Amino acid sequence: MVVTCNSFGVSGMDGYKVELEASMYYGTREFDMVGLPDAAVRESKDRVLSALKNCGFKYPAAHTTVNLAPADIKKEGPIYDLPIAVAILVLLNQIKSNISDCAFIGELSLSGEVRGINGVLPMVIKAKECGIKKIYVPKANASEGAVVDGIEVYGVDNILQLKDYLNSILEPAPAKPNTHSPKEEQDYIPDFSQVKGQLEVKRALEIAAAGGHNILLIGPPGSGKSMLAKRVPSILPDMSFDEMIETTKIHSIAGTLKHDGLITTRPFRSPHHTVTPVGLGGGGTGTIRPGEVSLANNGVLFLDELPEFSRTSLEVLRQPIEDGSITISRAGQKCTYPCSIMVVAAMNPCPCGYYGDPTRKCTCSEQKIKRYLNRISGPLLDRFDIHVEVPAVKFEELRDTSSAECSADIKKRADRAREIQRERFKGSKTTCNAKINAEQFEKVCVIDKEAEKTLKDAFESLGLTARAYDRVLKVARTIADLDESEIIRSEHVLEAVQYRSLDRKYWAK
Repeated sequence: MVVTCNSFGVSGMDGYKVELEASMYYGTREFDMVGLPDAAVRESKDRVLSALKNCGFKYPAAHTTVNLAPADIKKEGPIYDLPIAVAILVLLNQIKSNISDCAFIGELSLSGEVRGINGVLPMVIKAKECGIKKIYVPKANASEGAVVDGIEVYGVDNILQLKDYLNSILEPAPAKPNTHSPKEEQDYIPDFSQVKGQLEVKRALEIAAAGGHNILLIGPPGSGKSMLAKRVPSILPDMSFDEMIETTKIHSIAGTLKHDGLITTRPFRSPHHTVTPVGLGGGGTGTIRPGEVSLANNGVLFLDELPEFSRTSLEVLRQPIEDGSITISRAGQKCTYPCSIMVVAAMNPCPCGYYGDPTRKCTCSEQKIKRYLNRISGPLLDRFDIHVEVPAVKFEELRDTSSAECSADIKKRADRAREIQRERFKGSKTTCNAKINAEQFEKVCVIDKEAEKTLKDAFESLGLTARAYDRVLKVARTIADLDESEIIRSEHVLEAVQYRSLDRKYWAK
């Protein structure tokens, strides 16, 4: 007798169907598993048999064979424990119901408890696409899977409970998705009202948030660069449902979900400068895992002390920043993860941090400063749309008791600009001004004659590259959107150009 049981696996961002076949022939007690299983899958037989025995089931002297199809895809992880156990219980006539429209995923403990796993959301999405009506998952992952409409998701505590569910002894209730407010996801939400002074920098961050632009903050230690950067998510537009699903899928696969359910706030990732290229871009031995650029998808990737990152790690960012996705290839495996990110970077102007500071003397030599700044390549620097200087805060500003503008007020203006952009790019894959493609560029970035003259003067005097030219116009387009102006005017270009001047101040040495 052969029993078939539906299960699923994860490859890259997507799930795939696994058809588990089990047969049992009485005789010598053996257990074979085929279908390209990895070490964790091969160990399933020991967990499953122990779980069945400890739950009171009698396992006969028999030769059991389990096949995981398709056999040409490597099966990884402990997620097939539950479907293997279900198939064996059907063979032992302990489960008598029809399970052809059901699917099962989950890890078992030796006592028969069902443990939580990674990657439930993409597997449930694939199950729905394959016409599965019901899917049984660990109770710890039930709310995560329940966000998918059109399929019933049931959380399971242990094997005995699942047996009673399938034999209609107990009537399970489908899981419901959890919704978490930003306050529930974070104990403390940083706000721009807590930052004294730095009005020019706040303006630059508002433009960056409104258009999804990458921004580089340069200033001495203690000027508030990190403090400002950590408040950027508070002025970004709310996530759409599709963005929530995509972001949750990535974190589910990586095993970094902080709670069971959808991620509803934009991610803020701040890797340490010792991060490796694999840690930043993704990869690893065996299963290809998403890196920091993908975990920050639809959110902010904050790189503090930018020159301290290794050159190889920084160069990993060049292609993903441009394309919004990263493809990682290994022998026999290739995965593409999305990484639509807003990069916020902060750095000191020199090793001691006080080059150009009006009150503190820089102790670095010219050669030392040049060597420090040259750790950031020109092509990577070009990918920052906005460069802004963060000066030290004055005593009078620190003692000022007047209330600064809060994040909610800044967010209203950024939201209005994003709404204009959504209307502009309706029907296309472009989501914001920073993502304008070559085909849309001429149509979207319309400038008047005076603005064209201003742009020409800036291009020739500053020696801008073609990429810098594009980025100046994209930033000017965002500034015009904040002013609710259809045409880019001269003042918009002037403000955008000033955000491209610091690379000439520090790097043109």
